[in-house]
Amino acid sequence: MIGILDSTLREGEQTPGVLFNMDQRVNIAKLLSDADVKMIEAGHPVVSEDIFNSIKYIMELKNSETIKSEIIAHSRAVNSDIDIASSLNIDRIAIFYGISDLHLKYKTHKTKEEALNIIYNSINYAKSYGIKIRFTAEDASRTDINFLRDVIKTAVSAGADRISIADTLGILTPERTKYIFNNINDIKNVEYDFHGHNDLGMAVANSLAAFESGATVIHATVNGLGERVGITPTQVIGTLLKYHYNLDVINLSLLRELSSTVEKYSNIQMPLNEPVTGSNAFIHKSGVHVNGIINNPETYEFMNPEIFGIQRSFTIDKYSGKHALIQKLNNLNIKPDENIISYALNEIKNSNKIYNDNDIISMVNNIKSYN
Repeated sequence: MIGILDSTLREGEQTPGVLFNMDQRVNIAKLLSDADVKMIEAGHPVVSEDIFNSIKYIMELKNSETIKSEIIAHSRAVNSDIDIASSLNIDRIAIFYGISDLHLKYKTHKTKEEALNIIYNSINYAKSYGIKIRFTAEDASRTDINFLRDVIKTAVSAGADRISIADTLGILTPERTKYIFNNINDIKNVEYDFHGHNDLGMAVANSLAAFESGATVIHATVNGLGERVGITPTQVIGTLLKYHYNLDVINLSLLRELSSTVEKYSNIQMPLNEPVTGSNAFIHKSGVHVNGIINNPETYEFMNPEIFGIQRSFTIDKYSGKHALIQKLNNLNIKPDENIISYALNEIKNSNKIYNDNDIISMVNNIKSYN
């Protein structure tokens, strides 16, 4: 299976300043399922009663087939967490444990041998509930590769069928990501996830490198939400896998709705130049670019915006050329003669203004009245 695990409801809510209510959580889960996302990480149920109840209701929708994605609950490597997660009858429990030297020394205060025992025992305990298990190797990117291999083998022997390689600090490069996967791919009876943070702006590149090196599930959040500066954006990795590998891991036509919904619920406004779903994603400005788009959209568009339910457009300002102006006038049902086009273009070129539709209509009417 190749797909996206969307963690907007878990990792996404760890964004500073973001809190979803129950209705918002359920609506996001429905949208993700409608968009054919393979896995939804619905949250860590011990965090709060509302998260517990949200996951419970999401599972009711899953049981009624309103939601079709695999539903995952987060859990520490602690039996009490596992008990609570399993009580929700979720599809999979995701147990995490920090395995780098730094985490063992300063966070858990455990030796490597003790850590391996905790990992084995917690997974083995969770497996007794008959639920599928994913183990997340927290801070895997700063872990000695030989110990990472020991962790994976231990988790698999205890019953985990998926291992998440977490770049918890977002410090990997694509080359280093490939190195890690190339050195663990020989371990049998397991599939790999990749969870990449974006602290150095490399989350998408590292996620692609992980996929190319054997990961079959990429973790992402809508709009790239998450701890600190977030993780891989769902809309970007979904589009990238479609463009380069023709993989349908998400319904692209729902990306804009997903993005705007999460933008509203999170109160985090997305930049205009956000890839794929940003307002400027398919707006063209330069006269040369617009001329190319008019003749053949593939000259300056990597995919047809209609795939995303978006209409292409272009701005009118001093960078615009004759072809852009004519196209804009045609869109406004204005059929100007060459005289009007010449006067209008001269006015536009000699101003420092961005012309909206009303500005253009007013300008053309003024030109007509003067002539």
